[in-house]
Amino acid sequence: MKIFLLTFLIFGLAIIGLALGWILNQRSLKGSCGGLAAIPGIEKSDCSCSNPCEKRKQKMAQEQREAVLKRQDILKS
Repeated sequence: MKIFLLTFLIFGLAIIGLALGWILNQRSLKGSCGGLAAIPGIEKSDCSCSNPCEKRKQKMAQEQREAVLKRQDILKS
């Protein structure tokens, strides 16, 4: 029973610490740009991050270049 109470106390303190950190930083909860959208073969989804990571920025720049090239090919035709 002592081990259960000690474990419960440790988890409780961890949860309280995480909650206080979230409250004091005044941030809203949000997802990342990764997740299932980063897995090849799964349909793309828009990134709703206000500041995307470097990998996502590179991917977005590559998509932009590809779109410009496609437009230039259409205009040449």
